[in-house]
Amino acid sequence: MVMNVILSRKSVRKYTSQRIEDTKLEKILEAGRLAPSWVNVQPWKFIVVKNQETKNVLCEAAGGQPQVRNADTVICCIADLDSWNKTNFGKVLAQKGLDEATCESIVTSNLLNPSTLGEYETLLRSVEQLTYAVSYMTLAAEEQGIGCCIVGAMANELTKTSDETAQNVKSLLGLNNRQVLVELLTLGYEEDPKPAKKYRKDTNEVIFYEKIN
Repeated sequence: MVMNVILSRKSVRKYTSQRIEDTKLEKILEAGRLAPSWVNVQPWKFIVVKNQETKNVLCEAAGGQPQVRNADTVICCIADLDSWNKTNFGKVLAQKGLDEATCESIVTSNLLNPSTLGEYETLLRSVEQLTYAVSYMTLAAEEQGIGCCIVGAMANELTKTSDETAQNVKSLLGLNNRQVLVELLTLGYEEDPKPAKKYRKDTNEVIFYEKIN
């Protein structure tokens, strides 16, 4: 059951040297590909990194977090801002069987297409959508018995860090200026498996009915 996976999932930062089977990695990636998105725009790309030199650079960009360097596999989760332009967004909408007039009304709508509002709004909405895919992949990893950690603290456009390391990462990953590395998923078999401990706010602090009291 999905709830069992949610309850057992935790951030895993120490891994064994065991390699992740291709079939398991494919299922994790497929979970991300199948995640929901607003009007099905799917503003994401996933880059699978196994090369140690690239992982070392990603580790440096992430402030030296060792799980990035030591993971068997790192999935780079990219927000693709060009997914919202008229050509790309229109293509996705057309695949759904929508007529030309409906497609036009959607891609030109301030409500449905953030690119009509500006760069900040496009980035904000793309990051929001990408989190759905990331969540799906973390749960798929847990289901496959693979340890996973989400790394969001790194040199990139979101942290306003455009130093040499950030630019080196974009170059290594083949990213253009419309593609933003938002998160890394570090994957590997857990070195010392332990049950998850969930430290969360109480229900009455986060769940309300009708309005916040």
